[in-house]
Amino acid sequence: MASENLFSWLKDDVLRRPTYSRFCALLDNYNPRQGYKELVTQQDKNEEAAFIEEIARSAPIKFLHRYLVLKGITSQDQKDFTKMLASLWFDLYGRGGCSGSSSAFEHVFVGEIKGRCRGEHEVTDFHNWTQFYLEESKGNVDYQGYIFPKKYGDHPDSQTQLLTIQFEWHGLLKSVSSTLIGVSPEFEIALYTRCFFAGEDNNHVHVGPYAINIKCYRMGVNKIGSAFPVAEH
Repeated sequence: MASENLFSWLKDDVLRRPTYSRFCALLDNYNPRQGYKELVTQQDKNEEAAFIEEIARSAPIKFLHRYLVLKGITSQDQKDFTKMLASLWFDLYGRGGCSGSSSAFEHVFVGEIKGRCRGEHEVTDFHNWTQFYLEESKGNVDYQGYIFPKKYGDHPDSQTQLLTIQFEWHGLLKSVSSTLIGVSPEFEIALYTRCFFAGEDNNHVHVGPYAINIKCYRMGVNKIGSAFPVAEH
């Protein structure tokens, strides 16, 4: 067990920024236990629409739209594009033996707990730093340490933006989880969406000084099953 939290501080205004506040509003909309059908309220739908509308104004999503249009993947029409984006991330699908129990957004950013049938439980995905920060501040996450690529130094600091960590969530272990630290919700949505539509299972990219493999796995034909960064040493 690590002696300290992963996050020691965060500027007060960060989570009040428009895309962050819309993102944070979504995080409590899900039952993290796999195999239980999600109950989607009208408020949930409104929050999803507000998030998509907000990030659509951002530079990363505008760049994504132009890129996908150039590749012939999506329409130039803004409404068609945002509808596609909302469907990709928020449409429910089956996981853990129950239809309508998961979505790309829930799995990648919020995290899920699998093992309903076998009696063995573990945390899956949960690759978002904002979710980690909020859950840690509530006492739901127990940070247990990190693996840091040696070529970037001996220890992470406030400038570090890629970490592989171990933690417990609600008392259940996530033995290895790679996370981009400090990046915006719209950046991650744009990056993973681009990899899904125009990439493969393994997508080798550079984010700042970091060489990263973005793992992007499909659920069926047209859904994101999982997407997360892995440091390339």
